[in-house]
Amino acid sequence: MRFEGRTALITGAASGIGKAAAELIAREGASRLVLVDANAEALEGLALDCPVERIVGNVADPALWSEARLGDLDHAVINAGVAGAGLITDLSFEEWRRILSVNLDGAFMSLRAALRAMRDGGSIVTVASAAGLKPEPGAAAYGASKAGLIQLTRVAAKETAKRKIRVNAIAPGGVETPVWDAVTMFADRAREIGREAAFAEMAAMATPLGRYATAEEIAEQIAFLLSDQAATMTGTVLVSDGGYTL
Repeated sequence: MRFEGRTALITGAASGIGKAAAELIAREGASRLVLVDANAEALEGLALDCPVERIVGNVADPALWSEARLGDLDHAVINAGVAGAGLITDLSFEEWRRILSVNLDGAFMSLRAALRAMRDGGSIVTVASAAGLKPEPGAAAYGASKAGLIQLTRVAAKETAKRKIRVNAIAPGGVETPVWDAVTMFADRAREIGREAAFAEMAAMATPLGRYATAEEIAEQIAFLLSDQAATMTGTVLVSDGGYTL
């Protein structure tokens, strides 16, 4: 089992990629998980096969991290994030800050806390996005936050290499997660033709492979990067986007 006897921090753990990663790492032998999410009810509802410590709060709140007691960590998945869209000319500063505060400020504080608690030889995966690599109209705030996260990841990898800590990023393209339900275009189309059909329609238009990933598939790729199977990989960005960035 890849994570037997190991401990891990996962942010944004209550749904989507974070939930799938928590379930997988628990199944593969983790001795303890520290799960962070702003959704207290969903976080409490997670049933996992190992001891769990739950921390409810916004990762962009400095008080959350000053009060958190993480214990010794072997791994971390920096996953918490929010989505949003808008042309630069239409984007309010408040919306810009809402996205950047969680996706970049929150990722920085999560990563910093994880590194302070991490044993030498540990590993971290940050969840970036293909939007941080490929520019698209309407993705200024989200894309900038994920591009910043990629660079933060690479700097962290270089800073911690002497401790044999590996820090990598994964950059998914479209993933079938609840985050899409907040996107008006998708929500409207899902009501018309059904959620599964709406995903298939968007994927056919956006990706050469003609499909989006599932949260479980991305979790498997995160687990690979965390595991000893990726022992020589650090500072890398694993692009998992069905060819979207080609």
